[in-house]
Amino acid sequence: MSALMEVRHGGEREGAAAERRKRSQLGFGKIAANVLLVISALLFIFPFYWIVTGAFKVQNVAVAIPPEWIPLEPTLDNFRVLFNNPVWKWGFNSFFVATSEMVGVCLTASMAGYVLAKKQFPGRKLIFILFVSAMALPKQVILVPLFTMLADFGWIDTYQGLILPALGWPFGVFLMKQFAQTIPGELIEAAKIDGCSELRLFYGIIMPLLKPALGALAIFTFINAWNDYFSQLIITRSTSMMTLPLGLATLQGEYTTPYGVLMAGAALASLPMILIFLLFQKAFTQGITMGAVKG
Repeated sequence: MSALMEVRHGGEREGAAAERRKRSQLGFGKIAANVLLVISALLFIFPFYWIVTGAFKVQNVAVAIPPEWIPLEPTLDNFRVLFNNPVWKWGFNSFFVATSEMVGVCLTASMAGYVLAKKQFPGRKLIFILFVSAMALPKQVILVPLFTMLADFGWIDTYQGLILPALGWPFGVFLMKQFAQTIPGELIEAAKIDGCSELRLFYGIIMPLLKPALGALAIFTFINAWNDYFSQLIITRSTSMMTLPLGLATLQGEYTTPYGVLMAGAALASLPMILIFLLFQKAFTQGITMGAVKG
């Protein structure tokens, strides 16, 4: 009997030791993962930190080697020089174009995605394949015919020339179509039986269900439009129609580069993107999570 009890106690001790080892391994893995995440976050934040601190440095300090990590003599001269230019007009152009594209793309992409996901008509799969194929085309491939078309319409150096070509973004249609597929067909049929019109069905039922995807698409569209330097460079001509990225590029001289002024402009240019992300953060995370689970 004593031998049996000893064996039992020995097994319990081994089980407890194994449990402690498992917990310690899990604890070590969690600590290592947190350390890795902190290091990664610091690496991603560092460029923004360098831009913000550089905005308060004079030219010789901004290009000094070894670098001055923290401005010892911060100055606002870079912002004074920056605002001697029509920065507010450039900023308004960027915000108006990016916001208009964000609203337009969310509207058109949600309608197209819903139709491709829930409506049955000839050529539906072919149209979706064309949208997916268009995602693989570099923007530079279509710039020449796009510029010719805009010139024929008289839309060069206008807001409609900057906004309208981006409203049929293939990625937006693809994203909304994938999310619209998760909407139960029975819900749509029940709404139609209750006498719900197609317009009311879309705006009253479909759009609220697509809210997480719309939040993610809004962030993607705004950032893409705000940073669309190449297309805006081709379409704009006058200084008054320049967006903020284009305007900041004109501040670079032929022989010198005012790094402090450019960093001040870059810091200001990043604020709207940060604000948009904070406004749509909840919907964005929900959209990414739903896409990861449901595919």
